[in-house]
Amino acid sequence: MFNLFSRRRRLPADRRPALEPAERVLDWARVADGEEVVVVTDRGLWLPGETARLGWHEVHKAIWSGRDLAVTPAELVEERPGYRVVADGPVRTYLLVDPGDVPHQVRARVTRSVAYTAHHRVPGGGGVRIAARQVRGVDGLTWTVRYDPGTPAGDPRVVATTDDLVTAARTGTDPLL
Repeated sequence: MFNLFSRRRRLPADRRPALEPAERVLDWARVADGEEVVVVTDRGLWLPGETARLGWHEVHKAIWSGRDLAVTPAELVEERPGYRVVADGPVRTYLLVDPGDVPHQVRARVTRSVAYTAHHRVPGGGGVRIAARQVRGVDGLTWTVRYDPGTPAGDPRVVATTDDLVTAARTGTDPLL
């Protein structure tokens, strides 16, 4: 369905997710294997089979193959003072029929949510990616870390180094490593 004046496709009412009062639909696309849709809003991504929106700050990675949209959410592993430890959640892949502007909107909004990102080596082997993201409705930045596979994340030296790296990033100073 198209709106004659704006030329934007209008999301069918029966496919509209439970939006917050001021949340706006930016674009949407049908998923090939049914009547489900992927909906892009100014606040996040509504995926088929989910009852809640995935906020832009919760999307770790999104890849567009030209026909499939693969979304990797960040899942909370641990809360530490001043930051959260996250890991990749299961990749969710959707074959989009007439994707419209959905891939572009997803990429732009995920990228726009990232205010800072840096990767560092840590003691004992492995590394950590530190990121600061803008979260709608939250003052300041939300800090997260994601350890590379095989990194001993619970090692006290790794935790101490990570704490120092996040503190340095938050204060705008050079990292210690």
